[in-house]
Amino acid sequence: MVYTQRPIKEEITIPPYEGRSVLLKPGEELVIIDVDGKQVGDFVCFNRNDSNEFVSPVHMRASLSSIRLQVGDPLYSNKRRPLMTFVEDTVGKHDFFFPACDYYRYKVDYGSEDHPNCHDNLKNALEAYGLGNKPVPDPINLFMNNVLNEVGDYEIREPLSQPGDYVRLKALEEVVVACSTCSQDMAPVNGWNVTSLKMQIS
Repeated sequence: MVYTQRPIKEEITIPPYEGRSVLLKPGEELVIIDVDGKQVGDFVCFNRNDSNEFVSPVHMRASLSSIRLQVGDPLYSNKRRPLMTFVEDTVGKHDFFFPACDYYRYKVDYGSEDHPNCHDNLKNALEAYGLGNKPVPDPINLFMNNVLNEVGDYEIREPLSQPGDYVRLKALEEVVVACSTCSQDMAPVNGWNVTSLKMQIS
């Protein structure tokens, strides 16, 4: 299916090592663009009218019977309801298995206690909508390229996304979404280089 470009109501740039949030009404669409290529975006989504409901990767894996995110898939919540739909994708490779990087990831695995991380980026971004006190759900890691090897273990490789690649999602409920430019520059997650993402609301 070919989607007609709708008028852009708002455009938000997410700088490297930061997060941003936005409110979407039912029927509105969100395009997340990988500006320079090979940049992962950690994405979370809350029901605006029930902050205890959020898109949940573990429930998505159960409801979809899959660990692949494909065009047409609903984004299921922890209450097993779809809050958004994944409607367009120019890359075809994403992850909803891994948690967001956090303080302990860099402290324990890399010996760094002051490295930016997606957990804090998302938490800070959600404060704009009064959700900063909520636990940050596990994200959908847009553009992340994880591959199962021959023994069933994950290998993290550089993203397949090129400059200008994007995904499009449609809101089914009034939702607050937040996205962080993944801060991992000590592994090939972002091609060893953290760059910007862009969100367009239409």
